[in-house]
Amino acid sequence: MNLSSKLCLLIMMPLLTAAFSTNTYGQHIWPQDADRYAGPVPGEQAIGRWDLTISLPNGGSGASWLEIEKSGSGALVGQFVGMGGSARPISEIMFDSRSQKYSFTIPPQWGKHNMHLGFSLEDEHLAGKMGPVDGEMVSWTGVRAPELHRTTSPKWGAPVHLLKNGLADWIVPDKFWVFKNGVLIHNGHGGNLITKQKFNDFKLHVEFRYGEGANSGVYLRGRYEVQVLDSYGMHTGNEMLGGIYGFLTPVINAAKKPGEWQTYDITLIGRLVTIVLNGKTIICNRPIRGITGSAIDSHEGEPGPIMIQGSESGNFEYRNIIITPGIE
Repeated sequence: MNLSSKLCLLIMMPLLTAAFSTNTYGQHIWPQDADRYAGPVPGEQAIGRWDLTISLPNGGSGASWLEIEKSGSGALVGQFVGMGGSARPISEIMFDSRSQKYSFTIPPQWGKHNMHLGFSLEDEHLAGKMGPVDGEMVSWTGVRAPELHRTTSPKWGAPVHLLKNGLADWIVPDKFWVFKNGVLIHNGHGGNLITKQKFNDFKLHVEFRYGEGANSGVYLRGRYEVQVLDSYGMHTGNEMLGGIYGFLTPVINAAKKPGEWQTYDITLIGRLVTIVLNGKTIICNRPIRGITGSAIDSHEGEPGPIMIQGSESGNFEYRNIIITPGIE
């Protein structure tokens, strides 16, 4: 264990113990705690984190996420993750006490149109519609996101080399993924590479190399993107190399120059993630609030695959992808 990992463990042990035994969310998130330190806000029964499933016109489904927070004693605010992009703030969520309907509108991130959502709460489920303002709307449903607390530390199984059999253990979407001489190569703009096996808690080792300006990502359980982006010499951010896209920012930028091999050592236990980039601990036992854009689904309580993003730009390579799963 390197020095930064030891310091991470020493600093986080009291917090980790608390996370295993107590509620990690504040009174602004849990309905049952909402009025403990502040007066009631109309509609506060919907505060919390919600995993959304979108019904698409082609018969498929998409993943999304919503957080509704109580802001003092005057308003509901929150964050929203669409099918793509990052978590974005919601300045105010409106609640109509007569119709018992909620609604909000946020500006576009990558598109051109404002996004509007309207929904209601019934029997601890959300249901509503979303879409561009004055455009076609799609239906969606939401369930409360699981806490994913772990009451004991995991026991680790045997390491699994995910590239031992080349691409045989992966769902390959297109011709842009090639395995040659022990290296996974991507060149183009295509789909995401997904393991056939699914995992719950795990330790993951990944070696990667990218060209200048390249953009990829490693999705933990297929839902939480650890960003892979040419970030050498830049200020750190949650959208930069090593960040949990839209949620968690590395404490330092440990990126190497394009063309150099780099390493991730990632531990995911429940929602708690630790990320070591090139031997430096950049995120230490931090909870991931929700799914990130382009997640495979929104079923956070279930095991999920490792997914490597191939839908963005640039050339990149991966090798020695080794996962050590937790044993139930």
